[in-house]
This record gives sequence, structure tokens and C-alpha cells, in this order.
Amino acid sequence: MPSARYGSRPTMKDVAARAGVGLKTVSRVVNGEPGVTPETEARVRSAIDALGFRRNDSARILRKGRTASIGLVLEDLADPFYSPLSRAVEEVARANGSLLFAGSSAEVPEREQELALALCARRVDGLVIVPASDDHRYLEPEMAAGIATVFVDRPAGKIDADVVLTDNAGGAREAVAHLIAHGHRRIAFIGDRPHIHTAGERLRGYREAMADAGLPVAPDWVSMGPTTPDHVRAELARLLGGTEPVTAIFSGNNRVTVTAVRVLAEHVRPVALVGFDDFELADLLRPGVTVIAQDPARLGRTAAELLFRRLDGVSEAPRRVELPGTLIARGSGEIPPSLAP
Repeated sequence: MPSARYGSRPTMKDVAARAGVGLKTVSRVVNGEPGVTPETEARVRSAIDALGFRRNDSARILRKGRTASIGLVLEDLADPFYSPLSRAVEEVARANGSLLFAGSSAEVPEREQELALALCARRVDGLVIVPASDDHRYLEPEMAAGIATVFVDRPAGKIDADVVLTDNAGGAREAVAHLIAHGHRRIAFIGDRPHIHTAGERLRGYREAMADAGLPVAPDWVSMGPTTPDHVRAELARLLGGTEPVTAIFSGNNRVTVTAVRVLAEHVRPVALVGFDDFELADLLRPGVTVIAQDPARLGRTAAELLFRRLDGVSEAPRRVELPGTLIARGSGEIPPSLAP
């Protein structure tokens, strides 16, 4: 056997030459068509096995006008939140006879655009996008050319498109109302950068819950910015220090919550905590962490099903689907302020 030439796959011409038959004969064997004697078919299949030939399904599918593939653009494939979302999209794609190609934008708008357009250039049938950008007009020519596009977790910017979201403001209202119901009045919010849709909506829900209860929000109770551990630790130190520290924390995502759990474990007095997003082992901590749980698998499944409805020819105005969050009380959100001076 000759040494492998990577990137150069054997063709039907190679099979025909090895088997000593015509190209049409190989095509009939590969595609299961009649008109080939058993002896000739055996010779062709022996050549196929020897060469490691695989039928070029992409070319065959392209002739039908579909590539049987979709693209998924996420913030970060390594983020635990996106793992079940990605898996759900993949399962729906598989059920519809399609492959899934996925990549991370790293929350960089330029990288999102580069990745989305690269997937379009490879002729995917549709895209599911967790947007990093606030301007998606670059996708208008692709969508006009027939590439179905559904946004998930955050809406598209400056275009009308299908979107599947969690009710972020509603979940935040419920979280803060829960803390208020347990006696808290000085409640802080630590969220992601303010330009991110989900962060802004959760801040809105926090403010609405405080207003509904007739409670003021001191300017220094709100912290919006990077969710790196160092930044969150510094903000928690500020919020929990001074003569009038906050007695409860509402954390805007699971990254903030994990850092808050570590900081509060070392704090001299108990502080109530409710986080937006569940995370692994939250129920095993002492106390368990109270959260507003999203359903990322349902987000992904709903978005993918909507995408394939479009690919099946359903024509309707762009849809906005909002899924509820679920309050899971485990102990950290039920700590009363009376335990603190």
C-alpha cells in the first residue's frame, strides 16, 4: 500500500481503476443500483475496502439543494451552561438527518461574525446563534439567500429574527422577591457587563422587585462588569464591608455565584445568596445554593425545532419564545437577616 497522502481521499475513479471497471459501474455499486453482476460487484467492493473509499455525500446532498448540516455559534463551548443546550440542538439535528457544526465566539462580536459567515460559506442549511454582537445586519444577505437563523438566550441586534429566551427579568424578580420575603432589605446585585442582554434584563427584574416592595436601591448595591473571580471577590468585599453591609446577594449568573459561594464560606457572618442559573453540586453544599434555574436543554431544543420548522417551509412572522425559570430553594436564599448584626 502506498503511504497515505492526508487530505487526498480516494475517488470513484481510483476504485474503478483498481477494480478494472467503468466509472458508471462503481457508481451503481456505491448507490445500490441494479445492473451489475455479482462477480463484478464483489470486485468493486474489494477495491472500495482496499482503498478506504467513502461516498461523497456532501456533493450528492448539494444536488438536492440542502447540505443536511446546521451551525451552532455559542459564547463558550466549555461553559457548563451551554453543554446541555448544544446537546439538545444536536439531538434535534440528528432526528432531522442533519449534522451539527459548533464553535465559540468567546463573547467577541467580530469572532461571532467570522464564525457565522464561515459556516454560511460551507453551505449549512441554518444557524442557531447565541449572539455576542448587537448588530446582525451582516446576516441579512445570508438569510435572504435561504439560510434559516434562530437566536437563542439573547435576541438578534438590528434585524428581525426568531429568538428563544429565558424570562430573565421575571426570574430575577422572583429571586429578589424571595429574599425580600425572608426579611432582607439591603440586597445587592452582581451581574455581567451591562451591554449583555441577559445581564440587563436581570438587573431590570432586580430593580422592579425592589420597587414593588417599596425598597430603595442604593447606587453602590449594583455591580455590573466582568465576572472574573478577582473582580467579583473585590466587589463582594466592598458590598459586605462598611458600617451598613448588604445582608443578601443576588448573583447574575453561575460564574458569579460560584465565586460568591467561595467568598461567603470564609465570611464571618451568614449572608443570604440567590443565584441566577443552577450549577453542578449546588445541592450538595451546606447550605445548598438557592437558584433560579434555567433549562438550557429546553432552550436548545426549542430553538432547533423552530429552525427545522423554517427549513420545512413554515412561513410566518419572526417568533419570540420566552421560557420560564424555576426557583429552587435549597437554604442559602432562606438565611434571615437577623443572623447578621
